[in-house]
Amino acid sequence: MSTPQASSDSSSTKTERVVIKGRVQGVWYRNWTVDNATQLGLKGWVRNRKDGSVEALFSGSPDAVQEMEQRCRRGPPDAVVTGLEIFPCDDDPGTGFQRKPTA
Repeated sequence: MSTPQASSDSSSTKTERVVIKGRVQGVWYRNWTVDNATQLGLKGWVRNRKDGSVEALFSGSPDAVQEMEQRCRRGPPDAVVTGLEIFPCDDDPGTGFQRKPTA
């Protein structure tokens, strides 16, 4: 009996950096992101950027990362998302999901 999942363990993790644009600061976007990412079992971080956007790093199962992308397109109730840029990434996501200082 073979278990292909065991041999492809490294490919079962997807990591990407996401930049969310629009009215995404001052609307609880970062806390909302931490809550949603934690709920999906993702590792990584989220922070405001000086240009008014929000940047995040998501790492986890491809399905969970894709679900988080979809959630980020909507955002929390007071957000107005006008753009979402996604960049494949191999940065270390750390051990949990955290809110980082503005960059």
